[in-house]
Amino acid sequence: MSSAPSPTFEVARRVVETLTARHVTIGVAESLTGGLLAAALVEVPGASAVLRGGVIAYDTRIKHSVLGVDAEVLAAHGPVHPDVALQMAVGVRTALVVDGEEPWIGLSTTGVAGPDAQDGHPPGTAFIGLAIGNEVRFVELHAEGDRGTVRAAVVARALDLLVEFL
Repeated sequence: MSSAPSPTFEVARRVVETLTARHVTIGVAESLTGGLLAAALVEVPGASAVLRGGVIAYDTRIKHSVLGVDAEVLAAHGPVHPDVALQMAVGVRTALVVDGEEPWIGLSTTGVAGPDAQDGHPPGTAFIGLAIGNEVRFVELHAEGDRGTVRAAVVARALDLLVEFL
């Protein structure tokens, strides 16, 4: 007996199908979600046609050295900030260039999963960055629950954000 697909899987499936139909690619940069966002996309058969890859930038220094987040922004605000999410979304596109071509979409997550606050931000505070073409935006999220619940909520919201803008 098989169980019904999760709501997150269904949204990820819609994302993969839409990207496939449009012949565009995506790259993800993750901090607090630690690979869960990429895993949600990879769960969908056919994701390899659209998912270019991901960078897990859990260490703040990786946000700067690999994703190109401005060191001054990190020093001034820490890793939990909308500008960091935006720069991560843009930077992952540069990091995942193949044959001179960036992924069309960059999607990022950064925040505090808990249990403790970080840089004055309570657990559950998260920012999702989205870079599509020349358009860049972020969404702020305040999720309730333990680490797993917060991380799952951020993945779900990131996928919903993609659906909204596709």
